[in-house]
Amino acid sequence: MDGQSLISPDVVARYAGDAAREVEGVAGIVEGVRKGIRVDENQIEIHLSVRSGVSMPRVGAAVQVHVADYLEKMTDVRPAAVNVVIDEVDDGD
Repeated sequence: MDGQSLISPDVVARYAGDAAREVEGVAGIVEGVRKGIRVDENQIEIHLSVRSGVSMPRVGAAVQVHVADYLEKMTDVRPAAVNVVIDEVDDGD
């Protein structure tokens, strides 16, 4: 049977969250709308908490690359954009 499979946005969001958490400096996903990750068409928006003292631009860029690579590997589709929003800095308290 020919055709395309459809992957639920919830599954894509779960994969994106798993990938983001693997990046050094990420403390976690900030829960909010759609549990901190929004999947819209071919774009992902991830809200993060990062560890105190890390380079936020470096962590954000690493998350963008790692999430895109991970989603391409898992779903066979690379997102057009991975937008990273740093909402919190975790100072370890």
